[in-house]
Amino acid sequence: MRATLNIPDNLLLEVQQMTGTQSKTKAIVMAMEEFVKRKKRARLLALKGHIVLDDMTPELEAMELQEAKADERRWRDR
Repeated sequence: MRATLNIPDNLLLEVQQMTGTQSKTKAIVMAMEEFVKRKKRARLLALKGHIVLDDMTPELEAMELQEAKADERRWRDR
């Protein structure tokens, strides 16, 4: 998407230096992606203690063992 933006020269130059790119577009895109990642991470961290997750490890391990045994039987029966 094309857009006309008024970005302070010194800020854009700093972003270009920090991202290590000569392209203004790449520098802005990288900065925006990083901003989105940080916001998403902050939202996830804010959920800490508010969501209860059940430990499904024993059930998942049992299912994996059953699948492995079934696969083993299929290969032997051929």
